[in-house]
Amino acid sequence: MAEKVKILVVDDEENLRHMLKVLLGKHGYNVETAPDGSAAIRMASGKDYTFILCDIRMPVMDGPEFLRKFAAEGLQSTIIMMSAYGTVDTAIECMKLGAYDYISKPFKNDEIQLVLKKAEERERLKQENRLLREEIGRNYSYSSIIGKNPRMLEIFRLIEKVCDVRTTVLVQGDSGTGKELIAKAIHVNGNRRGQPFVAINCSAIPENLLESELFGHARGAFTDAVREKAGLFEQADKGTIFLDEIGEMPTSLQVKLLRVLQESEIRPVGSGKVKKVDVRVISATSRDLQGEVASGRFREDLFYRLNVFNIRVPPLRDRQEDIPLLVEHFLEKHGAELGKTGIRVTLEAMKILMGYQWPGNVRELENCIERGLILCDGRKIDADCLPGVMRGAGMVNSLAGLISDCFSIKKADEIVERELIRRALEKTGGNRTHAARLLEISHRALLYKLKEYGMDEM
Repeated sequence: MAEKVKILVVDDEENLRHMLKVLLGKHGYNVETAPDGSAAIRMASGKDYTFILCDIRMPVMDGPEFLRKFAAEGLQSTIIMMSAYGTVDTAIECMKLGAYDYISKPFKNDEIQLVLKKAEERERLKQENRLLREEIGRNYSYSSIIGKNPRMLEIFRLIEKVCDVRTTVLVQGDSGTGKELIAKAIHVNGNRRGQPFVAINCSAIPENLLESELFGHARGAFTDAVREKAGLFEQADKGTIFLDEIGEMPTSLQVKLLRVLQESEIRPVGSGKVKKVDVRVISATSRDLQGEVASGRFREDLFYRLNVFNIRVPPLRDRQEDIPLLVEHFLEKHGAELGKTGIRVTLEAMKILMGYQWPGNVRELENCIERGLILCDGRKIDADCLPGVMRGAGMVNSLAGLISDCFSIKKADEIVERELIRRALEKTGGNRTHAARLLEISHRALLYKLKEYGMDEM
């Protein structure tokens, strides 16, 4: 990325401007300079700079005023402040005004390089996220369902095929895969979109109340029936009813549901009259309904009436390429709700998310991102913001991959040690003292291992 990066150095000290131009130029950056904030605003208005290194104390226009003016002009660059001793509090205030980071003067050459490399990673992540948002909007979103996995794209195609017909649909998949979203997508994209969509979870209502909920009841049908009540089928007339967890429906009600499907009519509890209804039925289950039929727990005739058109949703672990798209979607959704917009997931955290098995599927991922947004400080969700079970699973999977073809205990120990040292140094930005603390070894032991493994240049 460095050979394409344009940097503007803003400082009233000519020697510092010259030094940074020479130093950064040696590393392939395209560097221009400005003596004060006012000149920098004029230059930034005519050119796009990826990064701006700006001093805090300058004549004409100081750092904080430069940041305010820069934002007011609607200019876009990542700004890194340069602060002398005693201006750290002001530097922090500048970050509140929109600066990305600050570096204290006097600084070493490798310090400015490290800050720029971090900023480059941030820019790359922002670009990737912009592309993800474009992908989601252009190709991989269907009525709030996100995915580019071939099986998900096939589901989009199936929804298009079935949305305008009255055929019953059975959506099968693990808990948390988004079966209700698919039911809603069928409804809102079909010719019943202007009519009611009524959803009920068959496992959430006691058996003695479920019949009344579905079909309604007449006045006096039972002790608490003080007035006539319309059931959900009647409420969904001309629209769609979604029967979630249909596999939990009691056998006694299955035969009554079968009659509704066959005759398009319902009989309220305690009533001698039937009512005609025009309802499109979509059901869903996380159970193996064919297995339930074989064991006698689900009526075979009802199964075949429900399973005219089948959609099977894959678990999230089988659609890994959808995880970055879903992460971006949930960052925008919950970021807006929590007042934390512009938050991004670090590469380390994304690797963990990609390597996790997601037993709770998309619902678990959404909860994880919402939790990360609440816990994160600053502009990114890092590995520490993820649940411990995920971090542990990510580490185990990564290390298992590294030693998968190794049968030597000695060699495996070396591979694991090298990887843990690499991760610790990466997490601490190369600070060996802090890395040793993370690894729970002495600083001297870390230096010895770095030399032993040929890693002392890290």
